[in-house]
This record gives sequence, C-alpha cells and structure tokens, in this order.
Amino acid sequence: MSDRRIEQRGLYFEEFEEGATYLHRPGRTVTEADNVLFTTLTMNTQALHLDAAWSEGTEFGERLVNSMFTLSTLVGLSVSQLTMGTIVANLGFDEVAFPAPVRVGDTLYAETVIASKRRSSSRPTQGIVTFQHTMRNQDGTVVATATRSTLMQCLPEGEAR
Repeated sequence: MSDRRIEQRGLYFEEFEEGATYLHRPGRTVTEADNVLFTTLTMNTQALHLDAAWSEGTEFGERLVNSMFTLSTLVGLSVSQLTMGTIVANLGFDEVAFPAPVRVGDTLYAETVIASKRRSSSRPTQGIVTFQHTMRNQDGTVVATATRSTLMQCLPEGEAR
C-alpha cells in the first residue's frame, strides 16, 4: 500500500495551454427547485422565472431558468478541472451572452478554451489566464458564452510541471 496522497486541484498558470479545449463533465440537469431557489435567494422576482401562469402567455410558453443561474453553472462546471485551489481571483467577465433559453429539465454541458495567458507584471508568483466558456444543452444548442479573466497561482517553488 502506498503512502502517496493526491489532492484534486485545478491547474497552475504554467499548466494552461493556449488554444486547448477542456470538456467539463459530468453535465448538470436543471430542476425546478434549482431555478426557484436561485431566483428567490438572489431576490430576482422576475415573473418569467417564478410565475408559471404568467409565463404561459409569453413567447416561450413556460418559465425559463434564471440566466444568472446559467452563468454560475457555466463557471461552476469548470472549477474542478481548471481552478480548484489554484485561482487567486476572478478579474472580470466580458462578452457574456445567452443565445438560447434554458428550461427546467435541460442538461447543461460546459467547455472552456484557453484564449490567452501571461505572467502578471505586478505579481511574480501569479499569471492572468483568459477563459472562453461555452455551455450547451443536451441537444447541442449553445445556451451561454462568456469570456472570463482570472488571476492564477504559478507552480510553487520546486514543484515540477
């Protein structure tokens, strides 16, 4: 029996490869409880998310999942593979889009392309990585995209890549 201990973590700055695409699995099936809880926790009382009778009269014919839940899930699906324990901070989001609605019962899958990376000029043990996140539903329809800049830790001194 080995005494070796392995802790799951995200990637350090040096481990990111520009242009690489990471597929985040498993997917996440959205429930009605997810939508109602997130919507009420965040005080977003939009009828389109909460009122089934009212929503039937919209062009969608039903309630839609809160787009902020969709964005949060898009980022969340990437955490264990990319940033768990290695991120310093989110620096910002650009170009967030929701080209198609998410409905209760949809299963969401995310992927991330490493758009760019550079060492921080003011923080020698950290680097900036730009992620291009894309989320698709079970049919392959793109339901969300976002570009996110993050401050990431570099490999600790003496640790091999």
